Amino acid sequence: MEKRYDKKRNNDRRNFERRQAESKPLSGSYVIGRNAVSELLKSGRDIDKVYVKKGERTGSITVIVSEAIGRNIPVIEVEGSKLDNMSGGQAHQGVIASAALKDYVSVDEILENAKNKGEKPLIIIADGVEDPQNLGALLRVAECAGAHGVIIPKRRAVGLTEAVGRASAGAVEYVPVAKVTNLAQTVDELKEKGLWIFAAEAGGSPHFETDMTCAAAIILGSEGFGVSRLLKDKSDYIISIPMYGSINSLNVSTAGAVILCEAARQRNFGK
Repeated sequence: MEKRYDKKRNNDRRNFERRQAESKPLSGSYVIGRNAVSELLKSGRDIDKVYVKKGERTGSITVIVSEAIGRNIPVIEVEGSKLDNMSGGQAHQGVIASAALKDYVSVDEILENAKNKGEKPLIIIADGVEDPQNLGALLRVAECAGAHGVIIPKRRAVGLTEAVGRASAGAVEYVPVAKVTNLAQTVDELKEKGLWIFAAEAGGSPHFETDMTCAAAIILGSEGFGVSRLLKDKSDYIISIPMYGSINSLNVSTAGAVILCEAARQRNFGK
């Protein structure tokens, strides 16, 4: 029964993400048209996603898709109307790339950031956060709480778009962000390097009773589904924010603020 439930949940999640990608207005720094996207790929600049018109696999589009896949950049097929909307009326020739607002760093660079400050690492892992407002708010919280960096996945999540930069109110310039292919593998690597993993989910220990003064990575889940089952299973602790009202959960960026401010308090004033 549990396996069937997990399979249904995974299918529901994929369907939800597909509908989100097709229906949500997209925000970002767009490079439009075949020549422009080709040059962007050659430049080596960080690219979040390449959007291609469904069924468009002719001429230079084939080369663009091949190069994007070779660089491990997600290629998203969308309807032509979506590209029309994204391009604002410009001739997109069936392809648009979403370029990152700033370059991403490696996870090791985030850890080095903590080492250079003489501090135990405090890292946020954003598991599938799709709303630019939420990711931007998390970056601002991370900066204010003294976190050393944020880790996001390459797929099924928002990247460092202009909308994220605006929502961060400037924090995007100060918080290192790593973009990884496999969050589960990244969690394993962090554990090997001495970090303790905390997943923020319902049913765990109260966050204010949990010692977060250690080298820590805090996982915050997506808006619709929370922390994935795999990452919860890999976590050392499940922590929760007690709810006293009729609504049983907080917005991901609000939950992140509550937990990270408690972690910062513990680190600066003691448990």
